[in-house]
Amino acid sequence: MAEGALFDLAGKVINVLGSLIAEEVKLAFGVKTDIEYLRNTVSTIQAVILDAEKQSSHSHQIKDWLSKLKDVLHDADDLLDDFSTQVLRRKVMSGNKMKKEVRLFFSSSNQLNFSVKMGRELKAIRKRLNAIADDRLKFNLNENRNEPQVMNRDRETYSFVLEDEVIGREEDKKEIMKHLFDDNVEENISIIPIVGIGGLGKTTLAQLVFNDENVKRNFEPKRWVCISDMFDVKRIVKEILELTKMEHEERSLESLQKKLREKLDGKKYLIVLDDLWNEDGNKWLPLRNLLMVGARGSRVIVTTRSVQVARIIGATSWHALKGLPKEKAWSLFVKVAFEQGQLSENQAFISLAKEIVEKCGGVPLAIRTIASLLCTKASENEWRSFKDYELSKITQEEENGILSTLKLSYDHLPSRLKQCFAYCRLFPKDYRIDVNTLINLWIAQGFIVLEDPRQHFVDIGRKYFMELLWRSFFQDVKNDYLGRIESCKMHNLMHDLAILESGMESVILNSSEGNVIEKVHHVSFDLVHSSSQFSIPVANKRKIRTILATSVGGKLGNLTCDALISNLNYLHTLDLSCLGLHVVPHSIGELSHLRYIDLSQNKHIAVLPNSITKLLNLRTLKLYSCDSLKVLPRGLKKLVNLRHLDVMGCYKLTHMPLGLGHLTSLEILTRFVARQEGSKASSYSWYKNKKAESGGGLSELKELSNLGGSLAITKLGHGEDDMVECKATNMKQKQHLQDLELCWELCWDDGETECYDDMSLEGLQPHPNLKALDLWYYMGVRIPSWVSSLTNLVHLRLEQNKRLQHLPPLNQLPFLKVVYLWGMEALEYISDEDSVSNVLGASSSSSETPFFPSLSSLRICHCPKLKGWWRNSDDDDDDNEPHHLLLPSFPPSLSQLRIIDCPNLTSMPLIPDLPSLKEPDTRHCPLLRLRRKQ
Repeated sequence: MAEGALFDLAGKVINVLGSLIAEEVKLAFGVKTDIEYLRNTVSTIQAVILDAEKQSSHSHQIKDWLSKLKDVLHDADDLLDDFSTQVLRRKVMSGNKMKKEVRLFFSSSNQLNFSVKMGRELKAIRKRLNAIADDRLKFNLNENRNEPQVMNRDRETYSFVLEDEVIGREEDKKEIMKHLFDDNVEENISIIPIVGIGGLGKTTLAQLVFNDENVKRNFEPKRWVCISDMFDVKRIVKEILELTKMEHEERSLESLQKKLREKLDGKKYLIVLDDLWNEDGNKWLPLRNLLMVGARGSRVIVTTRSVQVARIIGATSWHALKGLPKEKAWSLFVKVAFEQGQLSENQAFISLAKEIVEKCGGVPLAIRTIASLLCTKASENEWRSFKDYELSKITQEEENGILSTLKLSYDHLPSRLKQCFAYCRLFPKDYRIDVNTLINLWIAQGFIVLEDPRQHFVDIGRKYFMELLWRSFFQDVKNDYLGRIESCKMHNLMHDLAILESGMESVILNSSEGNVIEKVHHVSFDLVHSSSQFSIPVANKRKIRTILATSVGGKLGNLTCDALISNLNYLHTLDLSCLGLHVVPHSIGELSHLRYIDLSQNKHIAVLPNSITKLLNLRTLKLYSCDSLKVLPRGLKKLVNLRHLDVMGCYKLTHMPLGLGHLTSLEILTRFVARQEGSKASSYSWYKNKKAESGGGLSELKELSNLGGSLAITKLGHGEDDMVECKATNMKQKQHLQDLELCWELCWDDGETECYDDMSLEGLQPHPNLKALDLWYYMGVRIPSWVSSLTNLVHLRLEQNKRLQHLPPLNQLPFLKVVYLWGMEALEYISDEDSVSNVLGASSSSSETPFFPSLSSLRICHCPKLKGWWRNSDDDDDDNEPHHLLLPSFPPSLSQLRIIDCPNLTSMPLIPDLPSLKEPDTRHCPLLRLRRKQ
């Protein structure tokens, strides 16, 4: 278990015990007393856990004590989860009409029997905990409920470097030098952070700059201070002043600050603060204020592993140090591994060496460490043996320089983040991690703790992720179309660190590490190379909390699915995505502790077993791209803890289950089917009149005010009743929703049928926080004016809206980046303005809001009647002043312009003449004349 996680587990047990004491439930005689006693015992033990973990590295007795404590706390957590689930089930059932067997199950006698059983198991756990609590006394452990202070005073750096020994940092040095001598910086004192993971060479880069001859000539004084863990303003000031030991003892902070200001006042200085960890702005501010007396051009270089540090010290930008390029990494390896840098002529030997260098991920420390080990091995066989058997062990041993350096970053993490990071060990190396999935996995394991009951778990989870990203535990992030971080990777060495810290609690089966596991809690597996009769070779399946499929392409087979999940009584997370399942076994309903199920991309699943509605603890249900899925279980409303329901890509889904609106905790609902397939009556009619008890209409959305993320409402009807129900959705109150897609049923009529889509869309007005809006098959003539109030809108897509003739004003939406118009058969003009002159006030350079200030991509396709942007803005008349001199221009941010199959379009706003703008694509637009801004 990751260090600090045991402390958090104890805290979780304490909280659950407290909530059970507060519950008004029938308990057998003495059970409530047992719960209170157990809570006090765990609380007493928790007070010494942090000190025990600190001492366990050099005491086998304490390590064994912690192992026993961990086992009993896990058992207590499982037992309490059982009881909490029972209490929750009783609450859910009491609010509904209960069948006879349900009434019998929850009869007073059954409740008493369960309570008696609970009492026996509580007493057994109490006995185990009492022995553990007694043992703690002989270890002389100190009570401490605060995060342990990380001490690393054995690391001290200096300013000198042998430049000839440094390879591959020439470009990085040039970049830092450019910032050092930048005359355009407004502030007198500029801070230049160098950020990156341990071992990349941040200190080395700072040394190169510090010792540059040009720097020596232009900066005086120059000072180098190694900060490391102890951010002590007084110590830092003394080191900048270079005081003797006697002067150290005599000086007060008051006299020191006066002397420092005298020394720096009016001088163009350079100070390097190496290895800065402090993330407390209140500690940094006093030092910053003292440094502000230098002359214009003074610089402070800071090396740190944390982007958060760079932000706290006031930097608006920083130099993100990356791994060495392949050719530079190879040069460094050759220099260290081969005698006098002389490369072997054996091509097989060279190929083998390059495979080893690839494993180092461009990290100079890793390259030097491994190359140093190999320089004593002369034969190709020795090198091959090293690659196959020793390399992975070298990078995963805490004692060697690589992992011990990276572990400093881990040691500085709060305990809540340590377990989140260690859990990522379940992903294979070089795996692209979906951030939303990762957050939901953390939630399922109870790693996310709400600071306020009004907060969303997803929001706190994203905060955790960002903290790890800022500290360089993740890298290579990719954003979605709204600019949100969508996915990331882990550096291979960071993955090795996660393996080290997770210990034997988390494993990837069918990996080179072997499959015989004794105390595992979290398992991921790869079915690509395994047999169809896959099983988990674990002695005690009861302990497993996670089953995670991380590889695409495996096939589990229906015969083994039941076997896979059998006896996994305390499973919290089950991922069976992309495994070719045809049927989800009924036995899944017995996994009462499940918080997370992912069945995505199993294209043959047509229905889910009704037993899934027994999973009252379930928070996440992912059914993405289950192409054959037709219905959701009728009793879905029983899943009162459900917060994430993903049915995007389930295009055969005919309707939503009745009572979905009861799930008021839902934070993500990716798709809502408004009406049954082929139903002539509107969804509102059959819902209101109870003609289809299995389906729920649009009004189910009314109470789901916590919805966020993306929501697609499909199969909207065109009738009067549909319009009434659209108004009942209460979309305007869903302030967390960011992406809304509205898709009406495809209508083939000739336009004479009465249509209520204009009023339906009026009733679907979203909250102004919305960032993306898509409209499909809308049959209204105009779009409501509320679109212009969506001031946070980034993305607008209008597709196959065949009757649409009028668009709302879009050009002044401040953040609108992407506009896509496709298949707008009736649209003649983009703007309803009669002439260009009517919009000049909003588009001239003197206007506060320029024309489309943030637009980056404009695509207009298959609009046969489109003539121009504005009415009366036709081509120039030879005898008159050309209109294009008055035309507004698209902003410099425009990088993509595609106008295809618009045969009547003649003119557009001016195009910026910028290299970033690709050549516009104007196929099948014979009359269009595009003009560039001069």
